[in-house]
Amino acid sequence: MQPKTIPLDQRIIFALDVDSVEQAKTLVKRLESHIHFYKVGLQLFLAAGFAIVEWIAGRGHKVMLDLKFYDIPQTVKLAVGQLGGKGVTFTTVHGNGPIVKAAVEAAAEEVKILAVTVLTSFSNEDMGQFFGYRGRVEDLVLDRACMAIACGAGGIVASGAEAPRLRSELGDDCLIVTPGIRPAGAEAGDQKRVVTAGQAIGGGADYVVVGRPVRDAAEPLAVIEAMRQEIASSLSRLH
Repeated sequence: MQPKTIPLDQRIIFALDVDSVEQAKTLVKRLESHIHFYKVGLQLFLAAGFAIVEWIAGRGHKVMLDLKFYDIPQTVKLAVGQLGGKGVTFTTVHGNGPIVKAAVEAAAEEVKILAVTVLTSFSNEDMGQFFGYRGRVEDLVLDRACMAIACGAGGIVASGAEAPRLRSELGDDCLIVTPGIRPAGAEAGDQKRVVTAGQAIGGGADYVVVGRPVRDAAEPLAVIEAMRQEIASSLSRLH
């Protein structure tokens, strides 16, 4: 495994899971000395639209627009076509073949499509109970990831638990973005398949997504700095 050359201040994608422009801007201003990549999800996008994406990009940062598009392919194609020129670096779609293909066809050159495999809030038991899937989550993640890459996705979103196998199977070229990151000893909350930042990067992830453990910390920059040190240590072992 050969790690990609990604600046340390972009390895952590901070999730701006807040409901107002004011909260989002306050967080960016507080964290931007240490973080230059931010996730805008459904909650904030519905509150602020493209204005917050363009504001973040205008400050020299990257944006992951995490809307997890899932609709008929033509609708997804038309929606993804709206993202060009807005400051979006990554956007997410559910890992369904025709949907991934439609998104890739419509994406502007600067927008990379990430396919969501299985949400990190689902366990093996959840997949059986709610979706009737009787296999292992890690096998379903791999199947969806391989399909998505074959359909042209630039990367996939998967938990750190699956990252080592994905990296081994998919090689070094595709991007792996890992949510569900928790510092050692932190509460998992509604996440089921969680790892630390160091474990994720050491296992093959390129980026980690973290929100509440930083946002709710008494000293957010100290938490970020500790995560950065974990990541740097893991990367040094991979070289």
